[in-house]
Amino acid sequence: MERFQKFILLPLILTASLPGLGFCYSIIHGPSNATVLAGLEARFNCTVSEGWVILIWLSNGNPVLTVINSQGAVETSDRFTSQNYTSSNGFTSELIIHKTQLSDSGKIECSIQQTSENGFAFLSVQVNGSLFIKNSTLTVKENKTVEIVCEAIGWAPAPDITWMTNDSFIDKSRYATQQNQGSNGLHNALSTLTLTPTDTEILTCLADIEALPHPQNASVTLIFVNSTLENYYSEDNRSTWVIVLAIVLSFLGIVLLIIIIVVVVRCCCLKKKGSTYQNEIRKLSSEKNKDGDLQNRQRHGSENQGYIPEELWNTKQSPGIDSLPPVPSKFTVPAADLHTSSSRKVGPQRRADYLISPKKIRNMTLV
Repeated sequence: MERFQKFILLPLILTASLPGLGFCYSIIHGPSNATVLAGLEARFNCTVSEGWVILIWLSNGNPVLTVINSQGAVETSDRFTSQNYTSSNGFTSELIIHKTQLSDSGKIECSIQQTSENGFAFLSVQVNGSLFIKNSTLTVKENKTVEIVCEAIGWAPAPDITWMTNDSFIDKSRYATQQNQGSNGLHNALSTLTLTPTDTEILTCLADIEALPHPQNASVTLIFVNSTLENYYSEDNRSTWVIVLAIVLSFLGIVLLIIIIVVVVRCCCLKKKGSTYQNEIRKLSSEKNKDGDLQNRQRHGSENQGYIPEELWNTKQSPGIDSLPPVPSKFTVPAADLHTSSSRKVGPQRRADYLISPKKIRNMTLV
């Protein structure tokens, strides 16, 4: 690209420098130094007197833009453009460098192809990196020394780092800053502040370069803890935990008691239902047994407990009567005859009336 630019600009330069033209002009105001952040625009002005023929802009010795009086600006790159102004004092050409890069830093020249008639300035392109403190809040006890580290990464050039506390600058003897340059040409810095706080304060780390309108900053809140206050807070926290623990245990105790009551009531209900069922079974079984006994009594009759064997009765009434010979047991006597015979006295003269042996007679009562 540079060779192509030189190839285009060379004929123009030769044309402007041909002898015998008889022109006499000069640079009235040359460009001024500029410092910008990378990615922004850089602008340079060059004013020449009337009668000028050609004006060439160079960056670090390389032509980047040419302005011809009869044709206007000849632009060979989108990053380098110009604006022109004409006044009673002369002609002014403004060079605009878009999206500046670190490589653009260096010498910027305005040439009108006259001996020793070059105006120049210097461009400084700077990079605004990152700045941070690892901890945003620190707690420090009484009579304790703490170190706070502020780190700046990816700057060009290396930033100037300072510290402030509560809007007041801290003496440089209380902090140390180390710088190093990486392989990409950017600089890193590490600043360590050492102090023994006596009160809660806000510490601010500042990083500054020329291109920044305001320094970049990072802050940390330093909380100072007094021993007396610490003991008070610890006791207060302990009391709070005891209260919370008591409430939780009480709640758990109530819940456990409710569960136990529910379980006991449930068991009692189940037991009552079981005993009622067993009673019903027993009742049904007893009723069945009673029905069975009633049926047996109806079938077989029941024994008359007041019955007295007739032989005993006859023995008592007639001790002199001898026993009669046995009679078959199939012989039965009507109940009326038995009643009659048992109600009348028997004498010895009527021994022959007893045809059956009293031992074979048994009275049965059917119900």
